[in-house]
Amino acid sequence: MEKFYTSEKNHQILIALLKAHNIRKIIVSPGMTNVTFVGSVQNDKFFEVYSSVDERSAGYIACGMSAESGEPVVLSCTGATASRNYMPPLTEAFYRKLPILAVTCTQPVGRIGTHTPQVTDRFNPPKDCVNFSVTVPVIQNKEDEWSYTLKMNEALLELRHRGGAPAHINLTTTYSRDFSVRFLPEVRVVKRFETSCRELPELNAGTVGIFVGAHVKWSDELTELVDSFCEKYNAAVLCDHTSNYRGKYEIHPSLVPLTPRQGMDVMIHIGEVSGAYMHFHSKEVWRVSPDGCLRDPFRRLRYVFEMSEEEFFSRYAENTNRGGGKTTEYYDMWRHDYDYVREKLESMQELPFSNAWIAKNTINRLPENSVLHLGILNSLRSWNFFELPHKNILSFCNTGGFGIDGCVSSFIGASLASPYKLFFGIIGDLAFFYDMNSMGNRHIEKNIRLMMINNGLGQEFRHYNSLSGSSFAEDADPFMAAAGHFAKQSRDLVRHYASDLGFEYLSASNKEEYLANVERFTTPERLDKPVLFEVFTDPKDESDALYAINNIEADAILPPSMKLKRTVKSILGGRNVRRIKEVIRR
Repeated sequence: MEKFYTSEKNHQILIALLKAHNIRKIIVSPGMTNVTFVGSVQNDKFFEVYSSVDERSAGYIACGMSAESGEPVVLSCTGATASRNYMPPLTEAFYRKLPILAVTCTQPVGRIGTHTPQVTDRFNPPKDCVNFSVTVPVIQNKEDEWSYTLKMNEALLELRHRGGAPAHINLTTTYSRDFSVRFLPEVRVVKRFETSCRELPELNAGTVGIFVGAHVKWSDELTELVDSFCEKYNAAVLCDHTSNYRGKYEIHPSLVPLTPRQGMDVMIHIGEVSGAYMHFHSKEVWRVSPDGCLRDPFRRLRYVFEMSEEEFFSRYAENTNRGGGKTTEYYDMWRHDYDYVREKLESMQELPFSNAWIAKNTINRLPENSVLHLGILNSLRSWNFFELPHKNILSFCNTGGFGIDGCVSSFIGASLASPYKLFFGIIGDLAFFYDMNSMGNRHIEKNIRLMMINNGLGQEFRHYNSLSGSSFAEDADPFMAAAGHFAKQSRDLVRHYASDLGFEYLSASNKEEYLANVERFTTPERLDKPVLFEVFTDPKDESDALYAINNIEADAILPPSMKLKRTVKSILGGRNVRRIKEVIRR
């Protein structure tokens, strides 16, 4: 019977990626766990396959072969101690920057340490053997396929990265005997372009979105380059407050229901981790960062540009092959949709007293040149629904590690670095109490205005659309949402603590009390004390406010097909629509 490729999906993806990255040379050593890999490549005419019984010798053969040919070389071995014999030649390759890829095949790694024969732990190779190492399990679902396709791309790119280096893929096998697969799957191939690359890929897309994650303050040069790029490539900048982009083509799409017409051909991804949780329709993503790492939150990564953002946008803005003059059609479309929904939000009269209502009635009062620090996650989301009033207001949030443990300390640290600026912090109660010791720091200046939204629990776990909130409602309070701690919304606890530490204390429990104090909180005048404003809200009001915002009527921007779906659902109800779908599937 004629043999083709193994039925094991992780092997298929690796082989397809080897071909896509033009890696042909493979040196194999005999064994059982690598039969599925070797059996798949030995009859593929694309590959040059060589044999070596001794893995140590195979590794040194690969060193000589790679140094002579200038090409990457793949090593393939089985379990037991076979991979240990690669360490001397991989050390040689590491210090000579030779692109050697060690593909060590393994039984399922759950067998490590169970006395299963021929199973060894390969999770931590020596740092001066390989630059990158990944264990690839059996592919069970689309999540695995996306994740490990990305990781194997990273391993293959590392072979030629910054002058070259060895890499390691530990490939799990199930010993499949099925070699009947005639065609390899289509795989997403990621390519990297470094500063030294003279030619960059053509950008001929009709629509381009620039997504900005959390970002440091922009230079005037970078802002001008991005604005010029937007005009040349019909682009819009999609971001939130923590992006700190304040140029001409800024769009905050948190409010806008995403529709197919807002999709883009290419997304340029800059900045770091975003807390905006935006999902876009994009055919491919180009990541720009000096670190050159593969970051793929949108699961459409195509290219990585290891260079500064200034260099990337400058080189594309100077592209003389791009004709057609200036166009802002894509930005104008986004602006129309966004302005329509934002106007409806601004005109809402019945928004409950909540973090979102507070944001709506406070953000326009923030003084020029001030800095806004937002706690994760409810505060960040709520304030992202509304635009900052001045281009020179910076905004930050601890989205890097995305924990509540240092929100107040980060806010205070920033205020110490710029004592002549006003700093506004919006923090939830759990985050505040977690980090409240920082308020006793003796270096605190009078330039901080800290607002603590106290609803007595972790609001994220009580929202109508959260896993815990939708499934358990109030039953989520005791443990999931950690309700009842810190004196159960005591009106005295924080007041005494803040006052004793030298803070001016303000408080509010309803809209009237809040509006009576907010002018004092946001005054641009220098006060004689730091300020803490404690605002008491109710978890249900917080959830109802989010529900109201998420369900703003936006039919004017929806395509006809989506309008029809919404109409049918409103008449029949969601449950009946699902039942009809089930009947149709049968």
